[in-house]
Amino acid sequence: MPNPVAVIVGVGPGLSASLARRLSKAGYDLVLAARDVNKLAQLAQETGARTVALEASDPKGMQALFDGLPTAPRVAVYNPSMRVRGPVAEVDPADVLNALNITAYGAFLMGQAAARTMLQAAPDATGKRGTILFTGASAGTKGFAQSAAFAMGKFAQRGLAESMARELHPKGIHVAWVNIDGSIRNPGRTEPADQPDSMLWPDAIARAYLNLIDQDRSVWSNELTLRPWVERF
Repeated sequence: MPNPVAVIVGVGPGLSASLARRLSKAGYDLVLAARDVNKLAQLAQETGARTVALEASDPKGMQALFDGLPTAPRVAVYNPSMRVRGPVAEVDPADVLNALNITAYGAFLMGQAAARTMLQAAPDATGKRGTILFTGASAGTKGFAQSAAFAMGKFAQRGLAESMARELHPKGIHVAWVNIDGSIRNPGRTEPADQPDSMLWPDAIARAYLNLIDQDRSVWSNELTLRPWVERF
């Protein structure tokens, strides 16, 4: 049997890279999509991944990504988002639209394309066709001052995931939205010396994603919140 396929959209050096490495070790063939695939060369070599240049809010590009897979994916993860900060009375509407296209519309495009291909696949021995995950943020549960565009995008993303879960869980496709409630300790970012583990470790987040992917369907989660021990909520 061929290895299962995992697609990650919006790959960078932090969470996405950690998730790619963990999925590779778990036996998945990887397809990594990003605007600039040149930055993925080392990660692709390390994980044996295929890279695809993609603008996440492009419908034709997103569908082409999934149409070009050798088989229906067992995992699809959407990571892109865009922040636009500023007073609501002053923020540029064009910037807000761009943020919504990346954070919300792109998530819909990936969810739709992934669902289409997974629904065509035969379920495995457990009755599962695949897993679709969306990387969210605390802005999807509460809107912060001067961050209306980000809240709009993440609330929409969360609603999308919840709607998809209700529709697709009975068809064997696990859908979940992950609330990353805190700052991720990406390369180049450091924590305060007096607050160890005050930022989320990408490898630890990736392990949580794998736990979701491996969940038995009798206990499927449609939402997961991850936060450091010092994060207020």
